[in-house]
This record gives sequence, C-alpha cells and structure tokens, in this order.
Amino acid sequence: MRPFTDLQQVRQAVIKHKEYARRRRQLMRMAGEESLVILQAAPARLRNNDVYFPYRQDSDFLYLTGFREPDALLVLLPEEKDGRSILFCRERDPEREMWDGRMVGLEAAVSEYGMDEAYDISEADERLRDLLRDMDRIYYDLGRDPLFDQKLIGWLNTIRGQARKTFHAPEEIHALDHMLHDMRVYKSREELSVMRRSAKVAIEAHQHAMQVCEPGLNEADIHACLAHTFTRHQCEPSYLPIVGGGANACILHYIANNQLLNDGDLLLIDAGAEYDGYASDITRTFPVNGKFSSEQRALYDVVLAAQQAAINEARAGEQWQDVHDAAIHVATEGMIELGILEGTVEEQLETKGYKRFYIHNTGHWLGLDVHDVGEYTIDGHSRELEPGMVMTIEPGIYIGPEEESVKPCWRGVGIRIEDNIAITQDKPRILTDGLARTPDEVEALMAG
Repeated sequence: MRPFTDLQQVRQAVIKHKEYARRRRQLMRMAGEESLVILQAAPARLRNNDVYFPYRQDSDFLYLTGFREPDALLVLLPEEKDGRSILFCRERDPEREMWDGRMVGLEAAVSEYGMDEAYDISEADERLRDLLRDMDRIYYDLGRDPLFDQKLIGWLNTIRGQARKTFHAPEEIHALDHMLHDMRVYKSREELSVMRRSAKVAIEAHQHAMQVCEPGLNEADIHACLAHTFTRHQCEPSYLPIVGGGANACILHYIANNQLLNDGDLLLIDAGAEYDGYASDITRTFPVNGKFSSEQRALYDVVLAAQQAAINEARAGEQWQDVHDAAIHVATEGMIELGILEGTVEEQLETKGYKRFYIHNTGHWLGLDVHDVGEYTIDGHSRELEPGMVMTIEPGIYIGPEEESVKPCWRGVGIRIEDNIAITQDKPRILTDGLARTPDEVEALMAG
C-alpha cells in the first residue's frame, strides 16, 4: 500500500521562528511594562546510571522559543515597543559536540532563534540580579523548580535590602501559567498545519496496524508496527501507545502490550505521533480477525453514534460540556436498547448509572501536550468553544470480564473511537479525517 503521508511533505510543516517571536511579543504585551518574565528549560533526566531519557523540552518553553536544549533560561522584558527577549544557554563546545552532536550556541540563538540577546547559562545568576532591579512584578511559576525558587527569592531579598531612592525591587511574583496557557489554547494557522501533519503520520500508523493484524500475533507486534511508522517519518510517539486486545481494552491506561491476539476478540489501539512538538491522539477499535461479530458491531455502532453526536456539538458558541452531554445521552440510550443498562435514559443520566461503563470524559484539549493546558470551566461555567481550539472526541464503553450483570457476549469488551477536532467559525474540522471509522470502512481496510 502506498503510504498515506509523504515524508517530504511532512518535513515542510515546521513552526517558523517568527511565530515564536510573535508569541513572545503577545505575552510581553499581556505582562505589561516594568515586569519581567522568567521561564526555565526542562532538565535532562537520568533513566539509570549514566543513561538519560530521550530529551523533551518543557512545552511552555518550547512554545515561546522553539529551542530544544536543556540548561537554558528565557527572560522577557516588556520594556519597549516589542520588548526584549534574552536567552541564557550553553556555549558551543567542540569536544562535547563530538559526543552529543551540534549545539545551538549563543550566536545561533540570536541569528536562528530570533533572540535579542544571548548569554552563557553560567552568567544567568549575575545578570538576572541586575535585571530584577526597578521591576514592579515578576511572572514566574513558583513550585516547578524548588532550587531555582530559592535562588530567586534570595535575589529579591538581597535587592530589597539594597533598595535606594535610585532603584526599587519587585514586590510581586505572579504565576505565569494562567496567561501563557490561555494563549496555548488557541492554535494559529501554522500550529494547525503542524497538527494536521502529526495526525497524518498517526493515521498511517493505525492503517498499517489494521492491515497487518491477524489472530496469533502479539500486541507487541502491533506496537512495533506503530513505532516503525512514527520513526520512518521522523516523529516520536506522543505518548506510550495502548495496544489492548480482548479484555485488556477495558484497562484505560493499559501499556503492557505483550499479550496474544485471539481470534474473535477486538483490539483497541490508542496511539499518536508528535511532530515538531505537537501531538496527535487517535483511538480505533477493530476485530483481530477483520470481521465484527453482530454483537461487536452493535456496540461499536453505539460508540460511533455517540462520537458523531459529540462532533456535531463541537462548534463555536457551544459549551465544552455540551459535547460530553451529547455523547453520554446517545451512548446511554444505545446501552439501554442493547440491554446493558436498565431503566430510562433520564433515570440513567440523573443517577449517572451510565458511568459504570462510560467511565471518562468525552475529550480533552490537544496541542503541545496530549492532555493540553487550558481551563475547561471559567467562573464556574463550562467554557465556550471558540475558533482555534483543538480537542479530542473519544467516547468509550468498557464492560469488564467479571461484569455479571450483562450477557456473556458483552463481557470483556472495550470500545473507544477517538478523533482530533479543530473548532472553526463553521463546522468542526476533523484533523484525523481519512482513517477508517465506520465498521464497514474498518472491515474493508483490513480486507485490503
């Protein structure tokens, strides 16, 4: 089969540094003059002994810089028309580069990353003490790095003790995440383009998994198919994939991925790609042998109808809760019709009896993080959906193998269908469109 994506096409969809500069300017305008913004890069983390985990930059730091090295500090000064961006990072070290590869260095931090100034990270302590003078407030997230917290508070106490008529010290430290995370909720055209590329890679991975799946394989074989597709497109998995056959699909965060795939069972795959920092997040559930049983198809149709009802509500002006409510109403109605739940829809919704099998919310924000930042309620009310927001819609029904209240045909069956949705001025845009979703489409893809 010809790959769904074209690698050269994918490589072109990268956030440009003028976009990062635009974000920094926007944040500085929100912070206001006489303020200083401080943000740290993620540290490198040991896996064991002298082996490190693959490095992943802090999402907030990545959002503002595009910079992917540890040992870095971003300082923003909203003092002029466009403000001033200062990056503290590592100097280039030829000997270290022989072991670890090219480093960005100070010159490229300015010429390639659009910073106004760049200094060696070893100078951060001294220069930050000077920059803090005459500032009214600091925007910094206390609690993320206790050691740096102590440094910052120590500097402030020193400056306050030295304060004279010629300069003053900041009196306030404000949390940065509220402003910054609200910015991240709204995706630009460039971000949506990258997220669509990320989705295309994930679509290809799911397609490949469906086509190779057959009874007798191991969940690990399917996991390997996903990893192969991600890697050949120079993507990382945006999270550890879930490959759950049979009753393993009822374990929401199943990651063992090492059990035999049996004829007659369903297989649930929850897997996404990360491209240029941005995540996709797709779930499909399909028969291991390529053909749904009548009972499997009936329950799958309930989850699919719930998803479509939720997608129909994912429009500007509707509320976040409306999306979830639409899905659970349809799913509850369907489970009653199949005899999985008893009573009326109204009774089940009022008592939340549906939660026995419909366990989680219907979606979450998506972006640089799989479960992306952003509030779901504002002033106690469900948040209104607006153009530029991106969310998942993922209804699921999970009936454990020990559930004696239902017929044996339903026991050990877990079904989830998940797609990525961008809110627009008009109808929802399905970023993951193109991957088989209906039972007929799934069976046709697997037969092909």
